[in-house]
Amino acid sequence: MSEATIFIVEDEPSFVEALTLGLAREGFAVEFAVDGAEALERFDEVDPDLVLLDVMLPKVSGIDVCRELRKRTHVPIVMVTAKGAEIDTVVGLEVGADDYVTKPYRIRELVARMRAVLRRAPDKDRAVLPDSNRLEIDGVSLDPGQHVVHVDGAPLSLPLKEFELLHLLLANADQVLPREMLIDRVWGFDYVGDTKTLDVHIKRLRSKIEVDPSQPARIITIRGLGYKYTR
Repeated sequence: MSEATIFIVEDEPSFVEALTLGLAREGFAVEFAVDGAEALERFDEVDPDLVLLDVMLPKVSGIDVCRELRKRTHVPIVMVTAKGAEIDTVVGLEVGADDYVTKPYRIRELVARMRAVLRRAPDKDRAVLPDSNRLEIDGVSLDPGQHVVHVDGAPLSLPLKEFELLHLLLANADQVLPREMLIDRVWGFDYVGDTKTLDVHIKRLRSKIEVDPSQPARIITIRGLGYKYTR
């Protein structure tokens, strides 16, 4: 039985062929789309466990596909960027990608990162029982069981990784959480990416819950250590 269904969105036939063979050997079921428009059209039909999404796509860019998918799903998205295209990496994370890899990549590294992302994702076929441990600090409230966040009374929809980060920060308010610990808890102890991913997710959280994101008063950077949520 396949471990998970991977939806590859890639317009280069050589990459599609290699990925299909490589991922099938690892036990994954594979579906693919060759452009952004097809990816959006087929997403519900495929119902994937993870989307492997190239940035450079015809018709609709990978960035726009990611942005649109995040409006309707929390399914993990791993972006594929060109080597050295740092701006694509940052923008991809800012619009909701969970992780990224750069071309050319080794299939072993790609699979390791995909498995790490999948381990952190909720089982889409398993109901989650409500959790009474609701957290609320200075106008920001979070209900883990219902996956609901409110800021000053207004509902706020967060992608999974941002939700998990906020949950950790709120649950440990006024404590400095080291960067390594945050990465381990949210992305998994075997995460093989860099810390830029954490920084971008913190930046996105601040843009949504801070009165002035350029002067954060809730999520504070502790230079050389990590982050702290202040009461």
